Amino acid sequence: MAISRRRLLTAGAQAASAAAVTTTLGGTATAAAAATAEGAGGDPGAQPTGLWAEFRATPYTHPQIPYVARAGCDGGTRHFPRFPVRANVLHYGAVPVSDPTHTVLSLEDGSVDSAPAINRALREVGESGGGTVFVPPGTYRIDDVIQVGWSNTVLRGAGSGLTTLYATKSLTDLIGVYGSRYGGDKSSWSWAGGLVWMCPADRYGTLTDAIRARNWPFEGWTGDRRDEFRTLAEVTAVSAQGTWRVTVDDTRQLRPGDRVLLQYADDPAHGLLDHMSGDVEGAAGYSWADKTKLLSYVPYEWPARITAVHGNRVTFDRPLPLDTRLLWQPRITTCVPPMVHSGVEGLTIRMTPTPQSPHLLDKGYNGLAAQCTWDCWVDDVHAIDVDNGFLLVAAKATTFRRTRVSGRGSHHPYACREGSHDNLVEDFRIDQRTVPAPPGTQLHGINVEGLSSYNVWSRGAMEMGTFDTHRGLPFANVRTDITVSNDGAHGGDASAGPLYGARFTHWNVTVTNGRAGCVKIDDIAPYSATFAISPVTPFGQIDVPDFTGPLHSRLEAYGAPGTSPVNLYEAQRELLL
Repeated sequence: MAISRRRLLTAGAQAASAAAVTTTLGGTATAAAAATAEGAGGDPGAQPTGLWAEFRATPYTHPQIPYVARAGCDGGTRHFPRFPVRANVLHYGAVPVSDPTHTVLSLEDGSVDSAPAINRALREVGESGGGTVFVPPGTYRIDDVIQVGWSNTVLRGAGSGLTTLYATKSLTDLIGVYGSRYGGDKSSWSWAGGLVWMCPADRYGTLTDAIRARNWPFEGWTGDRRDEFRTLAEVTAVSAQGTWRVTVDDTRQLRPGDRVLLQYADDPAHGLLDHMSGDVEGAAGYSWADKTKLLSYVPYEWPARITAVHGNRVTFDRPLPLDTRLLWQPRITTCVPPMVHSGVEGLTIRMTPTPQSPHLLDKGYNGLAAQCTWDCWVDDVHAIDVDNGFLLVAAKATTFRRTRVSGRGSHHPYACREGSHDNLVEDFRIDQRTVPAPPGTQLHGINVEGLSSYNVWSRGAMEMGTFDTHRGLPFANVRTDITVSNDGAHGGDASAGPLYGARFTHWNVTVTNGRAGCVKIDDIAPYSATFAISPVTPFGQIDVPDFTGPLHSRLEAYGAPGTSPVNLYEAQRELLL
């Protein structure tokens, strides 16, 4: 059989990946290597299973299981930074509602719009170097977007059961109809924006003004402003996925601690997309050229923090997500100035009662969006009666902890899109809707799309929804230790390409209604792992593989949820950190 140049390159890269197992950070044996002879993670007395034992031996380069131990704020810290309180919103003119038992707030009921006061406090604290803005117990009417836009700045309530921001207007009301960049009558508020919006104000200023003026690279790390970002160094040698370093032509502009983008272009034959799909044989024959939405996400942009520079070698704070094949012109570039070490804590975000909109026509009664955030967090926040609950848009290493979506039903309870990487959603909950779904609406669940990679959903309770992989070739994502009533549907336009890239892992999942779709993925996702899920049956939405030929996926401990280690993310952290 003739071997194409492309397949020969793939074989060489796979061999390099295998060799890279012995490559360690700093050139010395890692703690992970020593740990492979010890406990299984989560249960030190248990005997390792096949998949887990394999991962312990090759933690950075396992073919089906991604390394996600560093997902989340500051590498998955259990303790977020605590900044002193610099402002109380009451001192800026915020006024809690006198009768919080009112179910609907309006201009006519005597309540005060507290959004200007909250935003003034956030801006003053943020521009003076950061700190905490405190919102005391009570319900506060907001008639505008609350923008958390400065590093080291926290918006903190007294607890999600004590402090409520009550939004009376949608993003359509406040900003206008923001059509999709893909044309048609779709509303971008169906997957972007929040009435509490975390994004860097030093670049974009006031959100509402920037978006009205079309002065917003609305999606992705660079959006429609890629020409503004300066190349700092060109990668000059191949480094395999799972190694920690790259070799570059010039390190004079690179310093430890720098936050940069590692960018990968694609080649004319779309070998980069093949590689994201695990280089399965079927990817080479897949029709990539007509996947216009997917191609708009390229170049792949991986935000990374430099930890060391030695000679012409640059070390990052976590392993490379992909090979750096020179055909893809890998380079280190400047980055959107991200918002770092900011958070939202202890709040309920509640919408004025409205019916859920028809699919893709959301008005933008959205809870919280984190956009171009890095090492940020959201903790103890509850979203009620939202179109979309919690959104990660071009977010990096951001943790959503103890979050919850309740009320009349939503389109995306959780969304992760547009090149979002290394984020952690843990201890999350999606409640059963309080009213029947109106005709023409859609429910997804925990969404991921748009070349997003190395994200984790951990310890979740989903009374409705599904594992919504929304096309756009997301890869190397983990969902673990979750109970779900699997009644939602994934979405995704055909032009967005494959549902799954390589190294998707569903680990210890209990499906209470026995529906297989979007959870049991061994027959559809290339180089994937489905481990310890409860018995399920195909019904409802049934997908076919995007790629022909062998998928090299794995199914283990089927029908036995609770098999050790129960939580893949926690087990990886115990093993490797």
